[in-house]
Amino acid sequence: MSETFGTPYAPEAVSRALTARAAGIALRLAGLLEATCDTESAADSVGFLRAWADSARGHRPPLPAEAEPLRRLADRLALTEVEVDLLLLAGLPEEHEGLARTFRTMHPRGDSHPSVGLAALLFDQHQHPHQHQDQPHRPGADRAALRRLLHEGAAARSGALAVAGEGTFHDRSLCLADRLWEALHGWAAWPEALAEIEVGPPVAGLDGWLGRPAARLAVAALRSTAPRTVVVTAQDATIGLSRCAALARAAGLRPVAGRTRPDYPAALGLLNLHAAARGGVPVLVVPRPEEGAGPARLDLRRVAGPILVCAGPGVVRPGPERPVLAVPVGPIGTADRRAAWRAALPQVAEQAAQLSARHPLDPALTAQVAMDVHSCDALAPGGAGTDVSAAIRTRAGAVLPPGVDLVGPRAAWDRLVLAAEPERQLRDAVSRLAYQAVVLDDWRLREAARADRGVRLLLSGAPGTGKSLAAEVLATAAGTDLLVVDLSQVVSKWIGETEKNLSAAFDAAERMQAVLFLDEADALFGTRTEISEANDRFANLETAYLLQRLDRFDGLAVLATNLRQNIDAAFLRRMDFVVGFDLPGEADRLRLWQLHLPEPVRAPGVDLAALAHRYPVPGGWIRNAAIAAAFRAAESGGRVGRPELVEAMRREYAKADRPFPADPAAPPAGAADERALRALGAAGAGPNREESS
Repeated sequence: MSETFGTPYAPEAVSRALTARAAGIALRLAGLLEATCDTESAADSVGFLRAWADSARGHRPPLPAEAEPLRRLADRLALTEVEVDLLLLAGLPEEHEGLARTFRTMHPRGDSHPSVGLAALLFDQHQHPHQHQDQPHRPGADRAALRRLLHEGAAARSGALAVAGEGTFHDRSLCLADRLWEALHGWAAWPEALAEIEVGPPVAGLDGWLGRPAARLAVAALRSTAPRTVVVTAQDATIGLSRCAALARAAGLRPVAGRTRPDYPAALGLLNLHAAARGGVPVLVVPRPEEGAGPARLDLRRVAGPILVCAGPGVVRPGPERPVLAVPVGPIGTADRRAAWRAALPQVAEQAAQLSARHPLDPALTAQVAMDVHSCDALAPGGAGTDVSAAIRTRAGAVLPPGVDLVGPRAAWDRLVLAAEPERQLRDAVSRLAYQAVVLDDWRLREAARADRGVRLLLSGAPGTGKSLAAEVLATAAGTDLLVVDLSQVVSKWIGETEKNLSAAFDAAERMQAVLFLDEADALFGTRTEISEANDRFANLETAYLLQRLDRFDGLAVLATNLRQNIDAAFLRRMDFVVGFDLPGEADRLRLWQLHLPEPVRAPGVDLAALAHRYPVPGGWIRNAAIAAAFRAAESGGRVGRPELVEAMRREYAKADRPFPADPAAPPAGAADERALRALGAAGAGPNREESS
């Protein structure tokens, strides 16, 4: 069915209505041939034109004028009746091969399109039907009017009608815009110069946004016929396009979207024509510019009426000839997010509040995730059930920026050996993430206390004390993935590149609501310095950007550092939790040895308590030593014994270039020696393959 302002009509009826109107032009052309040509030579053409026209006119269905694409186009462009007839004349060769052959015989250059001279004769004969053939009317004024119409008329300015070919003016051809005749038939034709964009069905959860003043103004602009430009700016094209669709539908219009350069007037004109034929509003989706390119000027000289422009920030520059309205895409309130989840996944509607708190996605992205979930449920009915988090991870994981790895966490709280206070802070961080919708939105502390969304943690401590493991445990507890940022790939020597790379990492973490983990954070969040050279200025700008982006981050961000004193004080103030990771005490070291060396792999008589007492080292050292000792024991065909463990620990001390304490089987050291060993352990942290506890 063809949809016209919400009323359906059969495509065949719409198509026959246009053919019937074109038949009237064919009959006038037959009359012109009879009046101006030799009867015998024109008999075949006249007979064919009349027969075809009689057949076409006999099947014209009763359709209201607003249902006909041609009438919609004429209203949008404010075409005169003569211009409408010129469009019909130019489209006649597309109706039948016999019509194309007829025009070819009449064209001075053998073209299958009608010539300008034929159009002049046809419309002159129509305006002066009683002029005798022997006393021809001199149509100088009429021909001048036609010439002006084909140069300056609305049909010519919009690109709907063009004079093409070579030779003198009257020997050239009248042609329609690309695929316009098919669109006037009501068919789903699309010009090659435009990339067609499927807008998709409307998404729920935008009622509050549509009630904002900027959105209401935009809807009023779309309902009018005045030329206005409504710009919807969004980093994510999916979100921007959904906003454009919502505005169009609120105005009672159909969004017709295409992607092309904003400075390509011919393509923009085609978008306007095809949108008008479909009874919709044109939606220009601006592609991302080339690297280093500035904003492109919108060239809308061929666009009549309002247009929606969906573009990224700083991509387009509107011209001075049309009024401009800007519509921000956010923010989206909690009520709208919940409504979006209820509409998208009715099977879990009772969990809408939890889903919106756990996954505060834009309604456009919620609809995409729901589509994936419905697809999986249809493929595996009665299976594991709806897995929203998996769908979000799949969507976001496909567009991860370079230097960002998605890790599926496996470590739980029982793998983390910490003192009571640090562990309590980590658990509170997960709890804050789960209840932020209640506290910030339902209890309105976001306005009352100006509280920010998201949770920010700084984990500080020597290498090997469990910071990386803690980030993984947090992701497991939050029920999401861990997004690990490789700073070696993110930090760039080129000005502005580091900020762009980090912005992509933050955006990816927000889309999938993953835990964002930045290790060695002091490399990025270091203390700002006084400006003594240009590099200092750019480094401080980078730090300022990170401060702002961290404030806006809507998720769980974990920063880890070995050197807390090097972190800029402004970052410390923005942290919701600053968790210190100290070297484990003797009891905790014993737990770590027991975790990493289960009893079945230990040889009889291995005294883990003695190892914990003798070696005051970080958990990462214990893990590395346990693994190395296990491999040596496997090579010798036995279980892990004391000699393998002592040798493995000796190598850990050697890697850190630290003095190795005596074998735990040796007589115990004196108190002074014990204090020295603990001081060495507290100060010493050599390179480790992985931070773990």
